[in-house]
Formats: sequence, C-alpha cells, structure tokens
Amino acid sequence: MRLWLLRHGEAEPRARTDAERHLTLRGRREAGQAAVQLEGRQLQAILASPYVRAQQTAEVVREALGLPMAITTVPWLTPDSDPREALRRLDAYEGREVLLVSHQPFIGDLAGLLLHGHLEQPLPMRTASLAELDGELFAAGSMELLALVHPR
Repeated sequence: MRLWLLRHGEAEPRARTDAERHLTLRGRREAGQAAVQLEGRQLQAILASPYVRAQQTAEVVREALGLPMAITTVPWLTPDSDPREALRRLDAYEGREVLLVSHQPFIGDLAGLLLHGHLEQPLPMRTASLAELDGELFAAGSMELLALVHPR
C-alpha cells in the first residue's frame, strides 16, 4: 500500500480564524511542485483537512493531475488531530493508494507513528513537503519511508 502525506502549501499569516487562512501565491506554486511528484501515480483517494489552506492545496494537486475524483474532507486531519485516530480511520482505505493533505504538527506526528511506532520521532515536514510511505497496512511502525521531497 502506498500512502502520500502532503503538508499544505504556504498560507497567509493571518485570517479571522486559523482554519480560514488561504494559500499564498507561493503556496500554490509549492502545491504544484508537489503535484509533479505524484504524476503517473494511481491515486485512489484524496483526503484533506477541512481547513481552507489544505483544501486549496488538495485542489491544486487534483487539478494538476487531472484527477476526476472528488476530494474527501475529513475532520481527523486538522493540526491538533490525534494520529492514532487517523490510523483507525485509514483502515477504510486499506489496499488503496491514498494522498492525505494536512498540517503540522499532525502530519509529521502521523508519519513518525507509521514509521517508528511511536510519536516521539516526527518526520520534519515544511510547507508542501511530500512524504511517500509504503507498507502492508496502515499501522503503527508498519510503513517504510521511500521519499521525502521538500519544495524549492
């Protein structure tokens, strides 16, 4: 199984609420760079945080790849979500190639949990960093990091 973890692109520093922060032009370019890394992949699902910047990042990727699927918005991909809850939710996507679009510290913590089996060693994820993980199932300590690409 292949799991792609993408942190949203650069967002504006302020908005009425954190959830309403939009991508900057640079953030859109960063998301486009991440999409290039996903060309030719057989993505079967795109799951995104409900926050505006994650939704916009997911949409940039979906459009750049010409994918006909809708983006699935899930409440368990926000910055403060529990990575252990995400593992339980990911069971529904087992056997599929999935892209998650989320935030720090959650996305780094989730990667660390999948790779090391604990939350003490998060993966460093800058804006629009894309991690490629592979494994037999979405479980703590069961996946291998194949690539970690940061935008230029």
